[in-house]
Amino acid sequence: MTRRMLSEAEGYELLKNFGVPVPSFTIVRTRDEVAQVANNTGYPLVMKVISPQISHKSDAGGVITTILSASEAERAFDRISHDVKVFDPSAVISGIIIEQQKTKGLEILVGGRIDPTFGKVITVGMGGTLVELIRDVSIRILPVSLEDIDAMLQELQAFPLIKGFRNEPPRDKQGLIMLIDTVARFFIESPHVVEFDLNPVFLYEQGVCVVDARIYVSDDDSARKGEQKPSVLPDILNVKSIAVVGATPEPNKVGYAVLRNLLAFPGKVYPVNPKHTKILGRDVFPSLASIPDQVDIAVVVVPARVVPQVVKEAGEKGIPLVIIISSGFRESGKDGSDLESRVLEIARNYGIRIMGPNCLGIMLPHQGINTTFDPVSPRPGNIAFISQSGAIISTIVDWSLPEEIGFSAVISIGNQADLTFEDFLQYLRDDPSTKAIILYIEEIREGKRFMKIARDVTVKKPVVALKSGSSRIGRMTAASHTGSLSGSYEVYMASFWESGIIPVRSMREAFQTAELLSSEGYPKGIRAIVISNAGGFAVLSSDYAERFGIDLVDFSPVVLAELDAILPADWNRRNPIDMVGDASADRFSRTFDIMIKNQDTWDIAFVIAVPSALSDPIRVANELVRFSKNTQKMIVGCMIGGDSMKTPLRILRDSGIPNFPDLEDAFRAVGNICRHLCWEEYHRTCNSDNSNK
Repeated sequence: MTRRMLSEAEGYELLKNFGVPVPSFTIVRTRDEVAQVANNTGYPLVMKVISPQISHKSDAGGVITTILSASEAERAFDRISHDVKVFDPSAVISGIIIEQQKTKGLEILVGGRIDPTFGKVITVGMGGTLVELIRDVSIRILPVSLEDIDAMLQELQAFPLIKGFRNEPPRDKQGLIMLIDTVARFFIESPHVVEFDLNPVFLYEQGVCVVDARIYVSDDDSARKGEQKPSVLPDILNVKSIAVVGATPEPNKVGYAVLRNLLAFPGKVYPVNPKHTKILGRDVFPSLASIPDQVDIAVVVVPARVVPQVVKEAGEKGIPLVIIISSGFRESGKDGSDLESRVLEIARNYGIRIMGPNCLGIMLPHQGINTTFDPVSPRPGNIAFISQSGAIISTIVDWSLPEEIGFSAVISIGNQADLTFEDFLQYLRDDPSTKAIILYIEEIREGKRFMKIARDVTVKKPVVALKSGSSRIGRMTAASHTGSLSGSYEVYMASFWESGIIPVRSMREAFQTAELLSSEGYPKGIRAIVISNAGGFAVLSSDYAERFGIDLVDFSPVVLAELDAILPADWNRRNPIDMVGDASADRFSRTFDIMIKNQDTWDIAFVIAVPSALSDPIRVANELVRFSKNTQKMIVGCMIGGDSMKTPLRILRDSGIPNFPDLEDAFRAVGNICRHLCWEEYHRTCNSDNSNK
């Protein structure tokens, strides 16, 4: 594959052919040409070096601006020729471009590149020489609509400069949108263009123009296309029999731990090992072929070199799903990658599906299935967790037990040789036990397929995702951990938003957001009220609401009058409601009644209760349950304290009401959901407006 950067003149010509506005220009190669070309072009002028060795022309002294005469142009030719050679003696100067110097406008960046996971993406942001420092950009995966481009501009912190800031007039936003749309089409329709950087693009009150263009092309015609794979059958995880290939009586071996965990499975379990006749009281079979009955899943824990033969036997036996816990495949280097390819080829020849390799396995608590070697099994619940890391699963399951968090499924996908995030998302979409889904992602193998399936899932169930590898060191670790070649973290974030997935920044945040959604579902909007018996927490609530994009509603005079009738004379008379420190359970109850009566004015209620000598936390918890049952709104418990709150928290948990012991965590989780709602509402409105045109 040969990759090269087009000269600026070549780039201008390419853009001009697609209707992108660029300055008029001419290339000169000798000093004798300069004066006539300069006079014909008109002043002021810009002159720039053309050299494949010089990518940052300004750094090399290869750009001179504000040239006002033919003699200045000739001197500029001499100076550029000299300075570039001093900067890089090996640089080949193929010419110098003479172009119109456009009046300076607001500097915008429009860029594009091919992401290894998601394909062609476009970047829009504030341009100029400090673009890497400012990093005020928005990213989308192509194709994009005009509404998407409008949203990208509004996401920029500097968007007020486009809209018109203080005494500055508004710029031609519509003209910029049309330019970006044209550039996006140019990128999609130009198979040899692999990367470009239009910086700056000058944006005026009327009009827009590209004044510098770096475009890279390649002669590689290959495009990464996801192969067509069959969907996971809906009953592939409705299991009645499981074989463990590599079961062993040695307690320090993985095969022992897997078999031990499956003793609780109500179906049939078949240990497979030619060296033993009984393990943990179960009859052992020498091979898969020797098992007399149908087997639904084969769990493989033998050394990697033996796995191809085991998969072949599973295919001959007609086993639909093979879970390969064994490591030593793609994550270990080229030989392991070749071995993984051989396993996959065998599986496809027999029409069976592979989970892993290098995975922990699967836990389906409602079915009593745990094919992992984890020391504990999770309790049943309604959150599904799909993770690329087995170690994170082990940690989360151990943490979940004292926290009393239950799971509908815990799925370790490992190297994703066959079954991927997308396949299990499709399964969980239709799983009646699952109300919310959490993803821990190191690598997506087929970005476009992932986005398509995720969008289909998120219209039915909320999906929360934590992507690792946001730092340079993190990306290196991900690659060595599972053989992943991660794409840009920012592109992953763009894919999540476009797919309806809620991105989070920590595992705790992921579970708090998912728990809230699995219990309460999405609120209808982002209007919130706060009810508190602690003034300090009421003040903090205002800060957190502003930080996380939650709209604290203003109470109408009617609601204020109703609250005045039941609250002390010195209450703060605004939202958040500070009921004062002597608030009793009865005061909570009467405040709840007013909010129930006026529930059409709000969407989310935060209820903050701290221990006091006058309040009865158990009664407050019961009143909070009543409050929840009498509204169709999102109720967020924030009962904060120690031992006195243990029974109240049990009351809330038994009633399915989420409680946050840390107030900031509560607002952060709700803020994630509100940001998702605002994104979805914006695109719904844009699509509706567009369809009515």
